[in-house]
Amino acid sequence: MGGRDLVVGIADLRRQPGTRRRLRRQVVLRGLGVSSAHVPEGEAIGLDLELEALSNGLVATGTVTVPWEGECRRCLQDVRAETVAEVREIFEPSPVEGETYALGDDTVDLEPMVRDAALLALPLAPLCRPECAGPAPDTFPAVVEGDEAPGDPDEAGAAPADPRWAALGELRFDSGDDDG
Repeated sequence: MGGRDLVVGIADLRRQPGTRRRLRRQVVLRGLGVSSAHVPEGEAIGLDLELEALSNGLVATGTVTVPWEGECRRCLQDVRAETVAEVREIFEPSPVEGETYALGDDTVDLEPMVRDAALLALPLAPLCRPECAGPAPDTFPAVVEGDEAPGDPDEAGAAPADPRWAALGELRFDSGDDDG
């Protein structure tokens, strides 16, 4: 299983615009990764697509299910998960770079679209779980904007400001009626 499994014959679809075909496949593609996560070697990516013929092209609509592994950005533990990318892409004989994909006379190669969808679905900052507090939460608390930080909050309910920024709290801007 590999990229050749993604070259699909479409001669029957091209004969009649509006014709649709369901395509479900499991494919293994090598070398899919970003700095923080990657598709494990040998793991299958799942496709559930509907191919629809247009007068001068093809539309692929559906989902690409991507297994991935990486390292939690807070606690640095290994993380394995799966993400689903929604796709709706156009294939045409004269593709526009970065906007559409190439279409052959009787075949379409879905691999470039699947690779793009898989790479875009990989997390840039993986978390083992949303409430992960990190490796030493008492020493290095993970504070999410809007959450109350550990310690004594000020009267507004927010964490105390960094003392290095205290001078900025003293700034006042005149709202006088100066015309100049």
